Amino acid sequence: MSPRRARRADETPKGPIRPAGIDRVEEAADGDWVVRTVTGGSADRPYRCPGCDQAIRPGMPHIVSWPHWAGGEEERRHWHTACWRNRLNRGPGRTRY
Repeated sequence: MSPRRARRADETPKGPIRPAGIDRVEEAADGDWVVRTVTGGSADRPYRCPGCDQAIRPGMPHIVSWPHWAGGEEERRHWHTACWRNRLNRGPGRTRY
């Protein structure tokens, strides 16, 4: 009898598929944000996700966002895609470790 393999979770992307590298503006309760999808191939260094405080490893697809106002580019942050989607579900000051 062979060992059982672990089943993988459904890795189908949730929500609309967006072209990588093209900026879009998202309106949300926390303001308007410019959002860019970064492909794994163009992610060449590690970043720290502000949503979960965990590393985004080089080569991992993720989101870059910044406030949609003049000078907002200076506040760019790199997020795990799931952390970005769930940011509004967190209370203020709550960090997940």
